[in-house]
Amino acid sequence: MKTATKVFIILGMIAGFWMILPLIFGGIALSKLNKAQSKSELTGISICVLLFVNLIAGILMLCMKDSDLQA
Repeated sequence: MKTATKVFIILGMIAGFWMILPLIFGGIALSKLNKAQSKSELTGISICVLLFVNLIAGILMLCMKDSDLQA
């Protein structure tokens, strides 16, 4: 699920390259996905991804389990 989330974030960043918010929140989300150890670390940025980057990526981040982040 982590890989699918990254793919949808990148697609959202490509689709919204002409706006600044998808690029900023997408970059932050990708770096937090690599460093996060628990789901609670991603709650705030996942809401921002849901609103500004990609709907599917935001939903996937909210539904992600802690075991998905460990792998």
